[in-house]
Amino acid sequence: MTSRHELDVSREGEGRTPPAQLIAREGGHRRGDDAFHARWVDALTALELDVADAEASLTGDHTPERRDPWTPPEGLGPMPAALRTRAEALLERQTEVARQITEAASMSRRQARAVQAMRANGPARPVYVDMAG
Repeated sequence: MTSRHELDVSREGEGRTPPAQLIAREGGHRRGDDAFHARWVDALTALELDVADAEASLTGDHTPERRDPWTPPEGLGPMPAALRTRAEALLERQTEVARQITEAASMSRRQARAVQAMRANGPARPVYVDMAG
């Protein structure tokens, strides 16, 4: 089973910035004097890891571990302006994953109907035509 940290590292080569590097890039807002910002960074990181799980499941390389749905932390307050770009990028990823999941589900239903139609006709039986007469 892939841990959340390992999943994050495995996705580095795909043009996405791992959450730990995002934190560093945003000025290392992990100091005690900026706990508010750090709570938002943690919340976005949790969502990014969930999206990364969903993206990996679409490629067939990974089956996400079953866990409780994400809920916003209590008392999070308004998002710091410095995190807006990161949140917008996350929303774009979530929207794209949702679109891909919808497309995959639709294709799966079409394939299931095609298989069912083949079964409804029964097994193919040989047909002989008497050409001589």
